[in-house]
Amino acid sequence: MVDLVAGGGGFIGSHLCQRLIDEGRTVICVDNFLTGRRSNVEHLLSSPRFELLDMDLIYGAPEVEVERIYHLASPASPPGYTRFPIETMRVNSEGTRHLLELASRTSSRFLYASTSEVYGDPLEHPQREGYRGNVSSTGPRSMYDEAKRFGEAMTMTYRNNHLVDVRIARIFNTYGPRSDPNDGRLVPNFVVQALTGRPITVYGDGKQTRSLCFVSDLVGGLIRLMESDAASGEVINLGNPVEHTVMQYAEMVRRLARSSSEIKFKAFAVGDDPQRRRPDIAKARELLGWETKIGLEEGLSQTIEYFRSEIALQECTA
Repeated sequence: MVDLVAGGGGFIGSHLCQRLIDEGRTVICVDNFLTGRRSNVEHLLSSPRFELLDMDLIYGAPEVEVERIYHLASPASPPGYTRFPIETMRVNSEGTRHLLELASRTSSRFLYASTSEVYGDPLEHPQREGYRGNVSSTGPRSMYDEAKRFGEAMTMTYRNNHLVDVRIARIFNTYGPRSDPNDGRLVPNFVVQALTGRPITVYGDGKQTRSLCFVSDLVGGLIRLMESDAASGEVINLGNPVEHTVMQYAEMVRRLARSSSEIKFKAFAVGDDPQRRRPDIAKARELLGWETKIGLEEGLSQTIEYFRSEIALQECTA
């Protein structure tokens, strides 16, 4: 079985590559490393079942024979997609089309990694797949939100008009080892700040909520979604339905990191930040038999230790 993982040098993509290889599959990783990191996949280069292609999907897909295509190629953090807005829109439009053409030619299954951001600042809580969202097409996040919504539409168009076997994952907030320390999202920010003694930055009043899914749980859900015959043509939320406030996360990270950092409040860095975010995963439970397993303290502890060793390595090489 040969799987193509687009965006395999990214945080989630690299864990997906590792899991697929561990399960005995051959993986072709495609990444232009715009926001992905080579260090995420360097340990896989010695495997005979891993191939790394450094290329930009905006200009075309590789000429390869594959049976599964996971499309995770896109900047995914606010600093990433605000720094590369045009690239974000193009890889989710042109890049998606190129990969769907490859899927059509090779009769491959295709999984599009969408996002909970398609729900915008939701008026429905928790968010079900049938909810159409509260999204601004001209707001400060639109280059990402609307790119993902377009990518979903492109994916379903290829199913309806070219009979490509597709499925769409709407990924909610995910955390864990190998996330970029400069990612700008909640967990990397809090953990790095706590470990380095800097103030822990909470945007807004800290009462907004998030539901955090550990990366190994998320990757397991992606593979189940890809391999499920019943999921063909479906849109499925993948995330942790347990909700906490941003302030609770900040306090938990500080405690688990044994940090004395103070917590400071700042205005939002990127506008339209959703106030509540929690997935309804009833569909994932029913169709995939999937739900999260890793508890928050366990996952955060693993993530803190990863960043602790990363910071120590950086200090040794400075």
